[in-house]
Amino acid sequence: MTQAIVPRESRTTILVLGNAADPHAARIYQALEAAQCKVYYWDTCAFPTESRLSLIPQAQTAELVLASGDRISFHQIKSVFWRNFSGVAPPAMPAESRQIAEWDCLSLTRSLLQFPDIRWVNSWTAYQFHQEKPRQLAQVHRLGVTIPATVISNDPKILQDFAASQRELIFKPVYGGAHTERVSPAHLETERLRQTLRFAPVTLQQYVAGTNVRSYVLGDAVYTAEIRSDAVDFRQDDGAQLIPLQPPAAVAQQSRAIARALLLEWTAIDWRVTPSGEYFFLEANPSPMFIHFENKTGFPITQKLVEILMA
Repeated sequence: MTQAIVPRESRTTILVLGNAADPHAARIYQALEAAQCKVYYWDTCAFPTESRLSLIPQAQTAELVLASGDRISFHQIKSVFWRNFSGVAPPAMPAESRQIAEWDCLSLTRSLLQFPDIRWVNSWTAYQFHQEKPRQLAQVHRLGVTIPATVISNDPKILQDFAASQRELIFKPVYGGAHTERVSPAHLETERLRQTLRFAPVTLQQYVAGTNVRSYVLGDAVYTAEIRSDAVDFRQDDGAQLIPLQPPAAVAQQSRAIARALLLEWTAIDWRVTPSGEYFFLEANPSPMFIHFENKTGFPITQKLVEILMA
């Protein structure tokens, strides 16, 4: 496996982290194929039963063998499109043994997901930012970007005091994975709140009246659309309208600054915009869905992603 390091600009292989069952992974894979790239899916769930991974630290070399038998040296990889890291899948075995096997598989896989001299779109570090949403909000606020008044806590008194200072609130999970909802007086009842917060903290946030706006940032390019929906969380509204718009120059500049600060090669930034035109940052996603937006708006997201991966 020992070999000379190949300069990144002369490498030919691109990986799509995910599999063909994901339409977004498939869209990028097919676009790279059409551009005459040597492209493969890297489905981490196939490890260790169907695929093989090797790392030799003293030689600074690593290799992936796919279920198809294709053997890929990491020194030949130009870039990786990170659509989905779905973990690993050791075979069935007693629980204690399986836990050890899973830790071993994850340790090697995570090490290779941070292999140097590869363009990760996006990187492991960027994903850690996304999984630590309180840190992401604090980092964006330090840039001078406006964010809604927010408290993340499992202290009932802190949350009740914050709620008393706001006219309307929404709540959402700290990590993500569930829809945003409005806070009702029942949610803030002392005993209910105390019992709920025994399990996990919660994010309470000022409700910003206005409309949803999403900005896709791909390198220096920024594509923005208004999302017209009456739902608190537009992801629950199948009838939401997407209307391309030109954001203020300052917002486009902030979008690029946010992407850089969060180490994102590309992202979708969700904003809430008041009737007076003030933009509030909500979230920056390191692996956003884009096909529906692309189809409805004509934004050349796939084309831009392929350009970034091939650069």
